[in-house]
Amino acid sequence: MRLSPSAERTAPQPGDSTAPERFLGWARVRGGTMFHVNHEPGAEIHHTDPFAVPTGQRSPVRRLRGRLAAPVTLWTAPGPAGLTVSSTLVAEGEPDRLLGLIDPESDLWAAVEEAGRFAVAPLGPPHRQLADRFAGLFPAPGGLFATGAWIETPYGPVPTDAAGWAGCRLDTAREYGWGLLVEATIEAVDLAEEATPLLHYRGRYHELPA
Repeated sequence: MRLSPSAERTAPQPGDSTAPERFLGWARVRGGTMFHVNHEPGAEIHHTDPFAVPTGQRSPVRRLRGRLAAPVTLWTAPGPAGLTVSSTLVAEGEPDRLLGLIDPESDLWAAVEEAGRFAVAPLGPPHRQLADRFAGLFPAPGGLFATGAWIETPYGPVPTDAAGWAGCRLDTAREYGWGLLVEATIEAVDLAEEATPLLHYRGRYHELPA
């Protein structure tokens, strides 16, 4: 639920010990928008916009996109910087390639562009809060990488409990719709034991039934 402009100016910041209890569930995302969150561990984040176009009046393309279940991945780069991405595609070949759509204004892209490389890790159900944190939907006191256990790789930090990761070399990037289409060559793959994937479908996280 989006706060009014006046509320955005006056609402205390998450983590402020003087903030009234009713404000402790608000998290700021890039651009100044505040969204309400349930900050209990493992809770699902709910973010709605009272000014948004009703579902039935939205673009058919947007509605189609929402009906395509997508794997949730974490992209990181030296710096470090990171971003939750649900548009990752792997193409086998010689060489093997990886593609994805990301926010061209994100800190991740600035870091990838400078380093020329990045890491991609598939996330699982235990990573819901981590995914929201790197998507800008959950508070990150001390920085995005301040909590959790990480493995330092030449391509960027990856969660120690991820199902694996791929090290990628940036090949090219170009504007694609409202995003940035990133194309890269996979240079390294480190796989752990197979784990249940975290999926994004119609604006929510889902997992495969047991």
